[in-house]
Amino acid sequence: MLLTRDSVELLAPVGTWDVLEAAIEAGANAVYLGGKRFNMRMFKTTANFDDATLGKAIEYAHLHNVALHVTVNNLISDRELDNMRSYLKLLDELKPDALIVQDLSILQLAREMNLSVPLHASIMMNTHNEHAIRALQGYGISRVVVNREMSLSQLSLLKERTGIEVEYFIHGDMCISHSGQCVQSGVVFGHSSNRGRCLKPCRWPYQLVDAATGLPIDDQAPGPYKLAMKDMCLYMKLPELIQAGVSSFKIEGRMRTADFVSGIVKTYRKAIDCYIADPMGYTPDLQDWENLQNTRSRDFSTCYALGNPGATAIGYSGKREPRFFSQAVREADMATLAKRSLPNPTNKPFDPALSVHVADLASLIAACQNGANTIYIGGEVAKPGIPWTLQTMVQAVEKAGKYDAKVIITTPRITMERECGELEQFFSSLAKINPHGLMVGNLGALTLAQQHSTLPLQAEFSFNVFNHVTAQLLKNNNVKKATISLEATYEQIMQLVENSPLPLEFIVHGSLPAMITDHSIPEAVLTNQYQSDYDPALDTTRYALLDTAGQQHPIMVDQYGRSNLLFAKDLCLLPHLHSLRTVQNYRIEGQYYTPELVGLVTKIYREELDKIAAEQSTYHFDGSQLEKIAAASPRELGIGTFRYRLSK
Repeated sequence: MLLTRDSVELLAPVGTWDVLEAAIEAGANAVYLGGKRFNMRMFKTTANFDDATLGKAIEYAHLHNVALHVTVNNLISDRELDNMRSYLKLLDELKPDALIVQDLSILQLAREMNLSVPLHASIMMNTHNEHAIRALQGYGISRVVVNREMSLSQLSLLKERTGIEVEYFIHGDMCISHSGQCVQSGVVFGHSSNRGRCLKPCRWPYQLVDAATGLPIDDQAPGPYKLAMKDMCLYMKLPELIQAGVSSFKIEGRMRTADFVSGIVKTYRKAIDCYIADPMGYTPDLQDWENLQNTRSRDFSTCYALGNPGATAIGYSGKREPRFFSQAVREADMATLAKRSLPNPTNKPFDPALSVHVADLASLIAACQNGANTIYIGGEVAKPGIPWTLQTMVQAVEKAGKYDAKVIITTPRITMERECGELEQFFSSLAKINPHGLMVGNLGALTLAQQHSTLPLQAEFSFNVFNHVTAQLLKNNNVKKATISLEATYEQIMQLVENSPLPLEFIVHGSLPAMITDHSIPEAVLTNQYQSDYDPALDTTRYALLDTAGQQHPIMVDQYGRSNLLFAKDLCLLPHLHSLRTVQNYRIEGQYYTPELVGLVTKIYREELDKIAAEQSTYHFDGSQLEKIAAASPRELGIGTFRYRLSK
């Protein structure tokens, strides 16, 4: 392709007016910033732009021939929807060059309100396959900030196949989890990483331990910060970036100072211009590279741009960590809610349905024998577990049928090119299995399922359903049931269920993932960089990360090599089912349980739900059932987000 200065947009972060001026003077083609509402940088009260200053910022940028994108990129609760509508109306009048959005409800609202401002999909949408991009294009998305785990070769292929504009982070602070799929801060602190208030538990110190014995593992890591990603820096790889077809080079750092942003923008501006002027004669300026090194916060990495970086992307020592936002705390235990009681909804017809997610046929039978209405199988399987085969899926449907139970097949939450190829082939085999439905984990998998299957479709918790407008969008896309966000609190759940046009399911018990990452934690810390004799394919040990509060977070490495980091405590809302009875659909996440435990937990929840249905007004919870589960559970029990009134 023939390059001009317009071939590449250099997109700079802006948090305050002085940074806006500095970024534009330094040579940014575009800037992105947030208002005082609905963006992913909500901690710093002196940052972001009020409504009046937003309009002035747009005028200032356009006066200097610079585009301005406004971030509207966090999850929205039902109680915030009216405020969001008025904000979108204001932004449409102010005419920025784009809105960067995360919550699927914005796509629905944009249609209803006939917004004229272009929409860009935030990195928080976790867009990582062509099928998701095509679905987003159908809603008017013109640009996608692809996820950080995508290599340059992968994003080049995406652009070629879809024609979408691609925005890619080239410099700054990176998350270790797939974007939009980390709920640890939201559940533990009530400050959601999907709502602009992350307290960064990924940057705590951890000890790798054997999950079965609790004993420390002698690893190769040079420090305890096992999840602390280094900063992205692709300065030395600009030719690869440009030739990959990246439309916009995005610098992270909306909370940075004017001098800091200005220096980075000038450095990249100079390099981009030099390359475009003379690609064959281009070489990086080593003095500029040294200046970047000298002014850096953390050490640098190319992260996933050139492939999975493994241990080289982690700042294990923590020496260059500029700020620790939190320290490990104990997750909320069963006694936490004793300080306040949940209200009891008005008595309504109550016909509770109970679903159980299981890992094998023995667990399926145990769940069916003890009253499960629906069984979920498939999706991610933790090693040394074996993924479900077509044959075992057929057997699952047959065995569940003897108990009049349905079988829903789940798909992975992350579906890159490999997984999408497997899904297409799998969906063509569904006639041999004859399940009762499919539960999909992302927009791309939903699109594929619509194309290749006529089965009823459900949406997994990875869709982050946080308001009823998102539920409406899913319903419009033939989804029959959706799972409520793991970060929603009791009050937020009640509002959502009351307004939802779609049946919703709520997870009330089980081992839940705090985050999912392409970074294989055990492999990274057990492999010597210079002489590797560790083979992750042969390793059957179950590992955990021990935090400084004395809690073990199990690491479930799935069949794709991704690490699913679980919460230290298993969720248990058994004592609060009576207050949740407007939900109607309840799920137990039992895929990491033995068949015996699956049977016990299913039996107790089934009995409790039936008891509530029979005795709504006179119901009284018997704590002995909780004691039975606690005695048999492999981990302590907790209440998750029910510790808080609202997830902020």
